[in-house]
Amino acid sequence: MPSLYDELLIALHGVWNRRWLALSVAWAVCALGWLAVSLIPNAYESKAKVYVATQSVIQDKVGISSVEQQKNLDAIRQTLGSAENLEKIVRGTDLAGTVSSDADVAARAGSLKDKIAIVSTEDNLFEITTTMADSGNSDRTNARLANQITQKLLDIFQEENITGNRDETKQGLAFLDQQIAQTGKALAAAEKKRVEFNQQFAGILPGAGSISDRMAAAQTELNQIDSQLMGAQSALAAMNGQLAGTPATIAGAGPSGTSALTQAQGELASAKARGWTDNHPDVIAMKRQIAALKAAGGGAAANGGTPNPAYLSIKSMQAERAAAVQALAARKAQIQSDLSAVTARQIADPGLASEGERLDRDYDVLKAQYDKLLADRGDVRMRGDVQSETKGAAFRIIDPPSVPTAPASPNRPLLLVGVLIVGIGAGIGAAFVLGQVHPTFPTAIRLAKAAGLPVIGTVTETLNAAQVAERKHKLKLFAGASGALGAACLLLIVVEFIQRGMA
Repeated sequence: MPSLYDELLIALHGVWNRRWLALSVAWAVCALGWLAVSLIPNAYESKAKVYVATQSVIQDKVGISSVEQQKNLDAIRQTLGSAENLEKIVRGTDLAGTVSSDADVAARAGSLKDKIAIVSTEDNLFEITTTMADSGNSDRTNARLANQITQKLLDIFQEENITGNRDETKQGLAFLDQQIAQTGKALAAAEKKRVEFNQQFAGILPGAGSISDRMAAAQTELNQIDSQLMGAQSALAAMNGQLAGTPATIAGAGPSGTSALTQAQGELASAKARGWTDNHPDVIAMKRQIAALKAAGGGAAANGGTPNPAYLSIKSMQAERAAAVQALAARKAQIQSDLSAVTARQIADPGLASEGERLDRDYDVLKAQYDKLLADRGDVRMRGDVQSETKGAAFRIIDPPSVPTAPASPNRPLLLVGVLIVGIGAGIGAAFVLGQVHPTFPTAIRLAKAAGLPVIGTVTETLNAAQVAERKHKLKLFAGASGALGAACLLLIVVEFIQRGMA
């Protein structure tokens, strides 16, 4: 049984016998492959790195956090690839010479979208990459356009960073002003309806707020008056008991009564001299005491006694307690009358209370919205001023746009060598396959195995001088053709580097 080494030698011998076929296939595959590689347009890349610092003490004080600043930068990065900015790039570079209408500009801008990449590599560090591989342009034009587009993106990046917040603030303030005007009109209308309703039903129940609130306040006041009335009635009953147990006169000389009356009249004159009016509580009490002394003086004179000062004092206090009870009772009757009137009005008009509550609720909601809009406008204006007047983001170019001197892709020298290897492999494979399809018998063992008969012997090929010379000549031709294949690959590589230098 032949060894693996013998099988390999037999396979190589078969390929060598068909070497011209292998060389032809290799040339055909390499020619087609090199043609395909030459048709691949060169892609030129221009890269730039920018650093954007988003730290500001003032911005932190007005509520612009670092997270919010980073979100603003991310928004700027995302909007750089918008159709509007891409159209700016078309109009601001050599691409402007290739368009003649707005439709052409839009088409060019759409084709640029996949050629621009903006990546955040680290915190606040952005890398902008532009790749141009337009087969309709020369290598030099593609390289120049890649550099111009990257530079234009940097300009737009800086412009968006400086003016983006300012424009956004103006738009926000304009929107808030519009909302404030609309809410102000609605608030004025709601306030007018509320005032008209209160004027129409103000006499039903005094107080502020809705009818339900007024009724609740009146009921609370009524409960307080009940407590105060009970206390006043108790105090009046105590005064009546004391007055019943106190004599009106005291046996003795009459002048003492006259002296008490004179003293009370003097105190009244002194109080009026100090500016007290007749409605002053002390003046009212003094007048009652003088009236009581005068009344008691007549009885005392008739009985031959002197008016009792304690009795007169208790009598005055009794009058005050009685007046307090009368006032509380009158206030209680008034509140009960008002509550009864409101209840009757609600029975006659069930929607009265709900209408008042609805007007108050609408007014409160609109007032809260209006106040919030005013506060938001002030906040937006303050934040906008801070971002405009201070450097919200320090823009610094780390690496300027590079000028590509060599195509980023494809790696044409590597592809050319790869095509050469594939072509050689294809030629060897074709020769090997043909040898398997049309087999020969390179050894006596294979012949014996195929024929099923013993092989008596083999005859070695013998060449004369002419045949040897012919074979050497063919070998030289084969070596030259093989060397020409490698030389062609090397020549294509040299041409590639010359073209790169010219670009």
